[in-house]
Amino acid sequence: MVVNTGNVEGAAGGAWAVAERYREFSWREARGRSEAHEELSARIGHDQEFCELLAGSLPAGEKQQPALLLAAVRHLDGPHADLGPRGAAAYARWREWTVRHWDEVRAVVMRRTARTDEPARCTALLPLLAGLPQPLALLEAGSSAGLGLHPDRYRYRYAHAPYDAHAPYADEAEEGAGRADGADPGAEIEAGAPGSPAVFGCRTDWAAHELAGRLPRIVWRAGIAPDPLDPVAEPDDLRWLQALVWPGDGERAARLSAAVEAVRAAPRPRIVRGDPLGELPALAAEAPPEATLVIFHSAALGGLPPARREEFARLVRSLLDARAGGGHWISHEHHSVLPWLTTPAQRSPHPDPQSPLLTLALDERPVALTGPYGQSLHRLPGAAHAPGS
Repeated sequence: MVVNTGNVEGAAGGAWAVAERYREFSWREARGRSEAHEELSARIGHDQEFCELLAGSLPAGEKQQPALLLAAVRHLDGPHADLGPRGAAAYARWREWTVRHWDEVRAVVMRRTARTDEPARCTALLPLLAGLPQPLALLEAGSSAGLGLHPDRYRYRYAHAPYDAHAPYADEAEEGAGRADGADPGAEIEAGAPGSPAVFGCRTDWAAHELAGRLPRIVWRAGIAPDPLDPVAEPDDLRWLQALVWPGDGERAARLSAAVEAVRAAPRPRIVRGDPLGELPALAAEAPPEATLVIFHSAALGGLPPARREEFARLVRSLLDARAGGGHWISHEHHSVLPWLTTPAQRSPHPDPQSPLLTLALDERPVALTGPYGQSLHRLPGAAHAPGS
């Protein structure tokens, strides 16, 4: 077992910070979304000895985030991998197994990241992409498995649901979020690739003509990732993505498997390993000149410090300004990540900073609020309609 014993006082302080991080994760992120992760992370947050192990053998920062450890144990088929340990006795078994296999668990944590590739977020991207000048060259910053680069390979069912400012998270809290079940079938709009095995549902107040247009014509696809995954060719990469799906969320697990099948026959996009800021200029230069370059990212910049996010924004602006014919920037992030995008009026639907909703913006103009997994798409007050609609 690898444990840093060189600084007992520092390790104790680190353990306190780790414990607080797990308690916050339980309360702020897992509560209401996963009872299993809520309970497990809360128990870890009150387990001083186990938190000392985490603080002493994992680097501070990204490698100590709860989702990464919980996924690593599931990836290795630890006890209660499917539904999570419930109750004191089950937690004791989970803890004993994790400590006994700590070298293996730590190796997975150090090798992997908690970056997921949620293909259902394409429900929000599709109407924007379809309205831009065609053909398109897609470049995703912060890609993981490249599944977000295939919006034209999936099928979409948009169900009409007006935005409710008094209950903005209703869609996010429902069982099986991400499907249009329960909506009025007469108000459902189908779009995307007919016959695709991946069908993504989305509740929206957008008009039919904004959603049911032509498919985007994509002639070039590329992405940048610190840890590129290939779930089509590498079974272990697919197992890792499945381990990141929280216990009990069968709908999301099914979406992931269906998306992998939908892109299996497609040419693999070019995914470059590295930092998005460092690799973006060279990769953008490879985009075919006759295509409209679209640089986009979905829930990918939250781990960067604010100064790096601003640097990224300046870089994207300069690359698109310098390109003959220009291009477009689609950002799809939590409203706190790129706060300069939203005006006070557009921030009003957010009742608290812990909102799970993402802000969809085109060329730094906010367009809509979306569910974190693409399960809802609602126009911001005063926002323009989708391009080309």
